[in-house]
Amino acid sequence: MQRITPCLWFDGRAEEAMEFYTSVFKDSKVGKVARYGDAGPGKPGSVMTVTFEIEREEFMGLNGGPQFQFSNAISFVIHCKTQKKVDYYWDRLMEGGAPQQCGWLTDKFGVSWQVVPNILPKLLRDKDPERSQRVMQAMLQMVKLDVKALKQAARESGGKSPKAGESAKKGKSAKKGKSAKGGAG
Repeated sequence: MQRITPCLWFDGRAEEAMEFYTSVFKDSKVGKVARYGDAGPGKPGSVMTVTFEIEREEFMGLNGGPQFQFSNAISFVIHCKTQKKVDYYWDRLMEGGAPQQCGWLTDKFGVSWQVVPNILPKLLRDKDPERSQRVMQAMLQMVKLDVKALKQAARESGGKSPKAGESAKKGKSAKKGKSAKGGAG
C-alpha cells in the first residue's frame, strides 16, 4: 500500500469519476466501493467512497457534498512520450471538460490536469537561454501542447517564435501557421 493517497472530493459523482478515469488510463483498475449506512451523513446505500488505481497509483474518491470544489491549485501531470499520447489524453479528458492555457485542462468533474510532452522540460532547461525562452514563448501561446511547434521554436535562431497552439473553443491541435486564440488561465 502506498503511504500517501490523493483523496478527491466529489458531489455525488465519485463512482462516475472512478469509471471515467479507469476508462481513460489503460494501466488502471477499479477498486472498492464503500456505501453510507444508517448513520449517514449520506443517504443509506449511496456511495460514500471509491478507490481506484491509475498507473499503479491509488486514488480515493469521496462523495462529500457540494461544500468544496476543485481548483487549479492542485493538478495531475500526465507525462507523454509522443504527440499521439498528448492528443489521446487531451481528447479523452476534454470530454465534457474545458481547455486551459499551456497544456492544462479541467475535466468534466472539475479536476485539473496538465498534459505535457516529455520533451518540454528538456527544451525549457536548454543551456542556451535564448532557445529556452523561445520555447517558453511558444508554449505560452498554446492551449494543447504541440511537440512539433515546441521543437521548431527551439531550432529557430533569433527572430520570432512560432505562435502555435489552438483555439480554446475547439480544444484541437493547431494547424500550421495558426496562432492561439486565447483560453483561460
